[in-house]
Amino acid sequence: QVQLVESGGGLVQPGGSLRLSCGASGRIFRLISMGWYRQAPGNQRELVASITSSGTPTYADSVKGRFTISRANAKNTVYLQMNSLKPEDTAVYYCKAWMDGGYWGQGTQVTVSS
Repeated sequence: QVQLVESGGGLVQPGGSLRLSCGASGRIFRLISMGWYRQAPGNQRELVASITSSGTPTYADSVKGRFTISRANAKNTVYLQMNSLKPEDTAVYYCKAWMDGGYWGQGTQVTVSS
């Protein structure tokens, strides 16, 4: 079983930056692919970025060139660096561990507004 706790959300102006963190429990974090999803009101949850156990990232087209996913296996943590934020990036951001049927964190709110 894996427990995930996200942090780092908040209110930021358009063009600003935020870094989200997701801390995971368990000894096998380094073996698990991880992902960041987001869900805006009225929308389905969508995959923003993912990273394999070996560190290979993938990104949704909407965030390519602006967001960077990374992981620190020694800290059992995955990060999402978000730059050049836009109002349409406003959502609750969730961390997911691809293990068993999938584990989710509780989410962290990101609001991009002037």
